[in-house]
Amino acid sequence: MVTIGSPLASGRFNVDKLRENMQEPPTNLAWWANFWNVLDPVAAHRGLSSVYNWMLDFRIGTGFNHHVHDAETYLSHDAVAEAVGFGLFGSKSKEIVLAERGLDIPLDASELTALVALRYAHLLKERLDGEQGIRFAGALRQVQATVVDEIRQRNKEAGRPLPSQVARLAFDASDSNANVPKPLPSRHLAKEDAVTLLTVLASENVIRPFDINVDRGNWLGAMRELTSEMGLGSQYGTHVFEAAKEAQDVLSGALVIDWKKWGALGAGAVALVVATGGLALAAAPGVVGAAVITSALAGFGPGGMIGGLLTAGTLVGAGGGGIAFSLASPGTSAETVEAVIQRRLAAAILRQRQNLEPDYTLWSILTSNEITVRREYERLDEFSDESAQALKELKKKLETIGRAMKYLSENGLEPKLVEDLAEDAEDLAESQDTAARQPSPLS
Repeated sequence: MVTIGSPLASGRFNVDKLRENMQEPPTNLAWWANFWNVLDPVAAHRGLSSVYNWMLDFRIGTGFNHHVHDAETYLSHDAVAEAVGFGLFGSKSKEIVLAERGLDIPLDASELTALVALRYAHLLKERLDGEQGIRFAGALRQVQATVVDEIRQRNKEAGRPLPSQVARLAFDASDSNANVPKPLPSRHLAKEDAVTLLTVLASENVIRPFDINVDRGNWLGAMRELTSEMGLGSQYGTHVFEAAKEAQDVLSGALVIDWKKWGALGAGAVALVVATGGLALAAAPGVVGAAVITSALAGFGPGGMIGGLLTAGTLVGAGGGGIAFSLASPGTSAETVEAVIQRRLAAAILRQRQNLEPDYTLWSILTSNEITVRREYERLDEFSDESAQALKELKKKLETIGRAMKYLSENGLEPKLVEDLAEDAEDLAESQDTAARQPSPLS
């Protein structure tokens, strides 16, 4: 469906009922693209994603005149014409489609994570130009070749066929002129299922081991495009980055965020994963049985792009028990503790911004660690020098935990006490009783 100059973003329209009925995309609608002219007063000078955050918004500009809302003005724009043409006739591409030798089998957790990450990287590549764009394309070319080879080798050793979605990404890396296939648009995910995966993508280097400092605005634009095609809406992508920024701001205590170097969990995170004894990866809905991270890392190794994403995904989505114990371990550095808590806090903030059911696992992890770390600090503080490195590390951990707990408490993300739950139940019962005593409108 293509709409042009839609007035539904205007405050003059009561769209509450529409918003309620269309919180999720209709099952019979492949995509909805809305075009709005920045100067069009009928479109309220904004798109429709403020009302339906899962649809695709495109802003166009035609220059100021008295016909900015006219259908002819919109339909004569190349982007609108292309969208209408695609809806009527399909893709205008004339490229020869390569034969796919892979079997059409479901992606497992590792494969899905890798393909979404590659799609995200390709969307970013299209936003870059000049010397940086050339370097990024070269790095992505090598990363994609490596990812396909690693998945093929792992599946061969496990006796697992290569899915067609992975097979179609293969190319001859030795031929500098060989076309690098772009991953297909990412599958639709429920908001709940996307939290861990997108939190990880926003904080990790998807072209590892290469390191290219790309402007945050380009990453944000690519994330908004990714979440739009996943059926989540572009606003979801904005919330992913806002949550990540806010989490880092809370824990660092800084007013200025350095987006250049905030990725890389480092070797400490890998040691954490191993210490937990293998935690389930919560980043791939729809897969029969969650992949076990130790098995995945054994197949891919922790250093590459896939291993890095799987490691981070585990630490963001894992249950509380094992990871709480591992964070409190003396062998876990304060830097690693901060990195893990930062990502989990970002996931909690994202859930709140998307009005999802809160996950109180982080609170449990923080309270368990605070008790353990504080006990250790008091034990060492009694006899150690004030400048002892061990005390400094423990103090940094306590500061990180304290800031995170303070934020959760002040922003309604702290689990309710038993008394609070009882009070809520009483209020609910009272309201239901009041409603029951109200006369029927038909009486």
